[in-house]
Amino acid sequence: MVAPDSNNPELELELELLPYLRVYKNGVVERLVGTRVTPPGLDSLTGVDSKDITIVPETGISARLYRPTAVEPPRKLPLIVYFHGGAFLITSSAEPIYHNNCLIPLAAATESVVLSVNYRLAPEHPLPAAYDDSWAALQWVAEQSKTSGDEAGQEPWLKQLVDFKKVFLFGDSAGGNIAHHMALRAQNSHLAGKFKIRGIALIQPYFWGREPIGSEITEPEKKALVDGWWNFVCPSDRGNDDLLINPFADGSPSVEGLVGEKVVVIVAEKDILRDRGMLYYENLAKSHWKGKVDIFETEGEDHAFHLLDPTSEKAKCLVNRLALFVNED
Repeated sequence: MVAPDSNNPELELELELLPYLRVYKNGVVERLVGTRVTPPGLDSLTGVDSKDITIVPETGISARLYRPTAVEPPRKLPLIVYFHGGAFLITSSAEPIYHNNCLIPLAAATESVVLSVNYRLAPEHPLPAAYDDSWAALQWVAEQSKTSGDEAGQEPWLKQLVDFKKVFLFGDSAGGNIAHHMALRAQNSHLAGKFKIRGIALIQPYFWGREPIGSEITEPEKKALVDGWWNFVCPSDRGNDDLLINPFADGSPSVEGLVGEKVVVIVAEKDILRDRGMLYYENLAKSHWKGKVDIFETEGEDHAFHLLDPTSEKAKCLVNRLALFVNED
């Protein structure tokens, strides 16, 4: 929504949730970051083309689709279904830090088709809207895998280029949280078509909990800040032990129920979310889940460093690790 007129005395501030947004008493939401828009199209440096598509017209769920133009049929490519971050509050696939700094390099490095889901954001669309939208997008992809010929509603880039037996769920921050929940739901639900989720990449995933662990103990100010973000997005009796944010709280479904053959958890040393990512990796590794799980840590970096400085050697190393994850046997 357009920022309100700061000179209007009728607009009283109700809540300031830094660094993301302000909420006014009349219901206006002013987002402070994550609102820029970059149009889709051919990137001349990488040869990656992109376009916007609508997935569910009734709710406005859309996605930005990416393809490496150097690869032509009949060769088939993996499909990465990507869930962006932003604390469930901000950003989209069209935001420059995602379009330019993440999704184009990812499609190029992995030689994959990438479908980046634009789920609805809180507070206008409270959780679980983001999860429901992401699930609807995944169901749409599964439906695409069973179509043949020129059926109505079939996306030509998916039809021509995608090997639906090589689908990956990727997400960073809040998107990593979403990818985890989609992988749990997919294992226990029937997805149509010839569709197989091979792996899940959780990039600095947004998991949390009421009791502090690791650096959360020594950095109580940061712990309180993240506590406040989640309690705003998902007010509940369980608070930061809500099953959506804490995958190991009492009552959470077991990680042994994850779909896929392999998982990589990517963390950054200085990230306040690091220890939750490590805990996720450790619990999955010692569980009876039958897949392969790996951890990749970037030393000396903080949350989302690869989005903010994509040309750094450490950011390139992270993207190369994701390319290896997709293309290794």
